[in-house]
Amino acid sequence: MTPPGDVRPAFPSDVRAINDLFRDHFGAPFIPEGHLALLNKVPDTDRMEEVIAGGAVVAAIRYLPEERRWEPLPRLAAAPLMQPVRHVVVVDTGAVPSIREGASVLAPGLVAIDDAVTAGDEVCILDRDGAWAGVGRARVGSLEARAMKKGQVVKTRKNQPGQCIPGPATWEQAVAANRDVVNHAEEAAVGFIREVRDRNPDLPPTVSYSGGKDSLATLLLVLRAIGKVPLIFADSGLEFPETYANVDLVSGRYGLEVVRAHHGGRFQEEMAARGPPAVDARWCCRTCKLTPVAEAIRARWGGCLSFIGQRRYESATRAASARVWRNPNVQVQLAAAPLQHWTALHVWLYLFREQAPYNTLYEQGMDRIGCYMCPSSDLAVMERIRALHPALWAQWEQALEEWRERQGLPSEWVSRGLWRRKAAAGGAPE
Repeated sequence: MTPPGDVRPAFPSDVRAINDLFRDHFGAPFIPEGHLALLNKVPDTDRMEEVIAGGAVVAAIRYLPEERRWEPLPRLAAAPLMQPVRHVVVVDTGAVPSIREGASVLAPGLVAIDDAVTAGDEVCILDRDGAWAGVGRARVGSLEARAMKKGQVVKTRKNQPGQCIPGPATWEQAVAANRDVVNHAEEAAVGFIREVRDRNPDLPPTVSYSGGKDSLATLLLVLRAIGKVPLIFADSGLEFPETYANVDLVSGRYGLEVVRAHHGGRFQEEMAARGPPAVDARWCCRTCKLTPVAEAIRARWGGCLSFIGQRRYESATRAASARVWRNPNVQVQLAAAPLQHWTALHVWLYLFREQAPYNTLYEQGMDRIGCYMCPSSDLAVMERIRALHPALWAQWEQALEEWRERQGLPSEWVSRGLWRRKAAAGGAPE
């Protein structure tokens, strides 16, 4: 799989979406009922996910922002999972060996092509017996292909190595199979927590809780290592309803105090003066989270030790971060990351093992939890948020429209998500 390989479970809603996508394009579902699958986000212009099943990367799905739709990209390893009936190209037996080596489908080797194929479509290449020979992108539509005497019909994608061995399984079985791996990670993290606490006996220990999976796993580790501690929740006022519900649920289940840090309206003041936050001008983090958290810590304890659900697999910045540090904007907080070396799959197996009350947004197609209008989100994610919480998104788009009109910006500044870059409005990055 593509590095860094921060894979996560495909929840039932993810599996349904993938199967609907493949059924619409290829005429058949992709992930068999009762089988487990993983998703791995990989670099792309907006969003692309590798799909892992049966021990192999079997496909990718890519979001096309201009068309506001997802595209299926199967791999040859997917042959045991699906028998396509649409968008298929059949080739002569003699062409199969070269196609398996990456050669394109040429007109002389074409036996049949589905009527639905148009230029630019993803297709599955089959031999006369219906066995997979390759995958690729059609260069021409079906009518033109049938009339061709020579030339390229399909540009074949290079076949990546991988053997898919499908079989039904449950997440309970996955947890049991990975018991030793998860236990080892847990013991190492618990030891780290105790060591940091012991080195800083004068700092009250806390957990920075966001309502996401990583902070929940961090909390469970801290409870085991040193017992109950207060939760610090940076309430930006821009959280999902499910996140607020999760904070209440978790604090109630484990009997923990929640210290809420709120910006007190400063987000609205900054928005009115500067416009929306952007990837290259993320004033929102300091305004809505860092400054309020520093104020809350200073008022309650003067200073504290906070265990934070940071992982190095999340980004290059976090991969380069120390495991214990002080943020320049929150000097009163000594931060420590027990999960620094965990992947998302470590986290999920641990939460499944503990039957922990994770945020229900993960079961609705969200892979990260934060402010609902975060400018760092992909357009694919924003479309998902629009579907999940239309009223919230309409409220944000109204705020964007008001700023756009005041600044005389084009309509696509909102509709195409250009507001996510300050430079798109003629401003300078910060």
